[in-house]
Amino acid sequence: MAEAIRGSESTDLMEKLLEITPMTPTIGAVINNVDMSKPCSPDLVAALREALLTHKVVFFRDQDITSQQQIDFAKNFGELEVHPFAPHKEGFPEVLAITHDKDNPGKENVWHSDVTWREVPSLGSILRGIELPATGGDTLFSDSYAAYDGLSDEVKAQIEGKQAVHDFAHFRKMMKAKGLSAEKIEEMNKKYPMVEHPVVRTHPETGRKGVYVNAAFTQYIVGMERDESDALLQHLYAQAQTPEYQCRFHWEKNSVAFWDNRACQHYAVSDYWPAVRRVERVTIIGDKPY
Repeated sequence: MAEAIRGSESTDLMEKLLEITPMTPTIGAVINNVDMSKPCSPDLVAALREALLTHKVVFFRDQDITSQQQIDFAKNFGELEVHPFAPHKEGFPEVLAITHDKDNPGKENVWHSDVTWREVPSLGSILRGIELPATGGDTLFSDSYAAYDGLSDEVKAQIEGKQAVHDFAHFRKMMKAKGLSAEKIEEMNKKYPMVEHPVVRTHPETGRKGVYVNAAFTQYIVGMERDESDALLQHLYAQAQTPEYQCRFHWEKNSVAFWDNRACQHYAVSDYWPAVRRVERVTIIGDKPY
């Protein structure tokens, strides 16, 4: 198992190098002594990776960094992806520029894991707060391991070995609303066809099992009647809503969240309209789920 392979060395580094304050018993921690504007040593990278694996999402305050520094920090953990649908920052294709205001209300207020419609979904994302509302605009994170562990034995048996289909349906609707041609949309359909991922994913680094379906991108469970699939998916989606599996992060300017997309879901609370909420995200390429 991957946990045993890592052993205690990286845990010792984490405890030695990082000032960590857990937010809840299951998920989330604030790291107080990391400066993302400076290069990371290999030991610091190992400690941060261990903290991410342990807490599923880690948070940093007062990171007054440039987009390039955000990219450089993220590259310590893998190559970065370019999102084919979301707007990117000019000159930085890896940086998603996400702004919501009076004319563009927040729309990420649904529990989801990022880009599960990709054949190889992301390892994780690093999100930086640029301009935040005075109140509201928090992000919630939910532990996918706890979601699985909390299922009944009957449901665990029902989903064991099952695959589910994922699709970028939400982005397809956006493209149609923006007036993109049928030819252009079909081009994207061919480039990013619907994919199958396991309903229960084994984390490649910890070896733990987690629920790996989400309301944003999962369409149906393979081999089930649609009504049965829909009912089971709704039951699995509801697991993310359990408060005991969650933490909630209040954003401030220059706050950063770094989450393990393989081990948690997140929900951006859209309660701040018509205020402005502006953030930038970089996303690390992951591996094929199994």
